[in-house]
Amino acid sequence: MMYSAKLTAAAALLSMSFIANAAPGIDLIANETPINTVKSPEAVAKIPAGFKFVEPGTLTVAVSILGSGPPFGLYARDNKTVIGSESDIARLVADGLGLKLKLVPTSWEDWPLGVTSGKYDAAIYNITVTHERKTKFDFATYRQDTLGFYVKADSKITSIKSAPDIAGKKIIVDSGTNQEAVLLAWDKENQTKGLPALQPIYVTDKAASTLAIQSGRAEATFGPNVAGAYQAKLNGKTKLVGIVPGGWPRSANIAVTLKKGNGLVDAVQASLNSAIANGSYLKVLDRWAESDEKIEHSEINPLGLGD
Repeated sequence: MMYSAKLTAAAALLSMSFIANAAPGIDLIANETPINTVKSPEAVAKIPAGFKFVEPGTLTVAVSILGSGPPFGLYARDNKTVIGSESDIARLVADGLGLKLKLVPTSWEDWPLGVTSGKYDAAIYNITVTHERKTKFDFATYRQDTLGFYVKADSKITSIKSAPDIAGKKIIVDSGTNQEAVLLAWDKENQTKGLPALQPIYVTDKAASTLAIQSGRAEATFGPNVAGAYQAKLNGKTKLVGIVPGGWPRSANIAVTLKKGNGLVDAVQASLNSAIANGSYLKVLDRWAESDEKIEHSEINPLGLGD
């Protein structure tokens, strides 16, 4: 399901705002220039014989625009070209495989069915490897996963790092995500101890999240730390009060997500490892301020949340 014209227009306006007010150290105009890499013979050789891509000679990838926002995805100044760290990673994968790249902005709810039904060859959507997801998808990792709690800049909340810290609080979190799973697990633990229940708040986009925090409707947001850090640098209206491993209680990874068992994951992993080795991977992370979450090599279906 593609975004409606209304949502696309909203995303375009949001993107123009981000470009006009880019976070320190992030030059969004310069970041419109693609970072490419060389074709990897090893990766190409691992594409299963007779594999049928959605479009011949093309890697079709589901990505986010309005949902996750910068640094993951936004529109360039022309209001139609997708840029961001996720589209950059997708380009490296496609280049390594010797394929053209087609990016399809979609909703978080759409990518799972889109990948399993063959609508997309892959999803690159800040997706964390989890035990449940590995029953339906194959994963090739490309970044560590950390989650951050952010509050209003003048909030009296100074630390949210463990279950008791969320008791009775109103916290924005995206439905169906690993961060929601962490919050619900903490809330369950709190309730067995008689602590006040968490009040999760679900919003549809970043603009709604910002409004909820600034108006006091919510006390904190909990989501990908790189996105929270970007937003905090962008306007100075929020601050970090806690970081949690994405696979709490253990570490976790963000990964390219593919249909289970179709064999493409080996080729994607090889393409990612080629980009890591030749330096193009780190160039992508550096320009989106994500290098703190870099990995040394891509893994296939590692331990994740719930394992």
